[in-house]
Amino acid sequence: MNRPAVEAVNISKSFGDNQVVKPLNLSIGSGEFFSLLGPSGCGKTTLLRMIAGFETPSTGTVLVSGQDMTKVPPHKRPVNMVFQSYALFPHLTIAENVAFGLKASGEITANISAKVKEALNLVHLGEYGERYPSQLSGGQQQRVALARAIVKRPQVLLLDEPLSALDLKIRHQMQEELSRLQRELGITFIMVTHDQGEALALSSRIAVFYQGNMEQVGTPEEIYEHPKTPFVASFIGQTNLIDGQVVEREGSFVRVKIAEGLHVWVKDLLEGGPSSAGDSVYIVLRTQAPKIVPLAGAPAGNEKVNCLVATIDQKSYQGHVTDYWLKLDCGITVRTSMGTSAETNFSLGEKVSMVINAESAYVLPDGVLNPRPKELVVV
Repeated sequence: MNRPAVEAVNISKSFGDNQVVKPLNLSIGSGEFFSLLGPSGCGKTTLLRMIAGFETPSTGTVLVSGQDMTKVPPHKRPVNMVFQSYALFPHLTIAENVAFGLKASGEITANISAKVKEALNLVHLGEYGERYPSQLSGGQQQRVALARAIVKRPQVLLLDEPLSALDLKIRHQMQEELSRLQRELGITFIMVTHDQGEALALSSRIAVFYQGNMEQVGTPEEIYEHPKTPFVASFIGQTNLIDGQVVEREGSFVRVKIAEGLHVWVKDLLEGGPSSAGDSVYIVLRTQAPKIVPLAGAPAGNEKVNCLVATIDQKSYQGHVTDYWLKLDCGITVRTSMGTSAETNFSLGEKVSMVINAESAYVLPDGVLNPRPKELVVV
């Protein structure tokens, strides 16, 4: 069995009294595209810097391919890092920038030119070697930074918010480039990002961080479809979190009271045991789950289909979809996205039926171990 590319064993980091990375264990497989995802200040970049050697762990061990690297300086680790700022030398040509690391490590001069050319060809900049960074676009400069990082063929490539400085169109193009490069090179990529869409699109697995805690590790599908904490549910995708209390259960479904006289049936996916009557929970409702239909066209409600009367409180046209904010009589507001068409064009102030299939909503615990995230605005 191949060793993991990177292991963090009981690793933590504190600056004075501020513990920015709380003790965690993480194993990243060889050849994975792994993302560290979370909001600013959650600890993800600090963890990346500990893997790179730019920060020393307060506790724990960093292993690369089974070798203890905790006290090994950055330039002696079999890893390389792409920084958010590109960090290109403006007075050197593109080829000289890419060759810099090879020369610093004592690479044989005869080999440097061929390796630089190969690296530039990999990022589709083979004809740009004699230009200077100021003559390139932001996307091209990012490709140079990638070429410089991969030219020495590190075992692990670390990427610190590599696409954050690019505009939307170029960022999408560079996402495709990163995915292609990782497949062609077959080396482990570990990327820090706060962009959930970027992480979902590129990663084989994702670790979600919040306030120094590693909240959940899993595939994009697991993170999106089966979040384990309210923060993960709110941070990944557009989500409504609604406070409620379990009234009864029927098989794998529970009936939850969300306001006086107002109940909904939802799925119970809790791993720590099924929810019981009286339990406080969050209902997790993705914005694509609620459907809007005219009052006259509402289906009959039952334990598998919830039909609630609501008022269109706000709407926002997004092109292929329109976002609606539906206000219930009890004051709860739910956001939903509907495909844009004449049949789904509802007016502000219009009374409608909000239809929620119980299979498309589920509960998470509302407890001290999973507090409501401060960043979250619950709708």
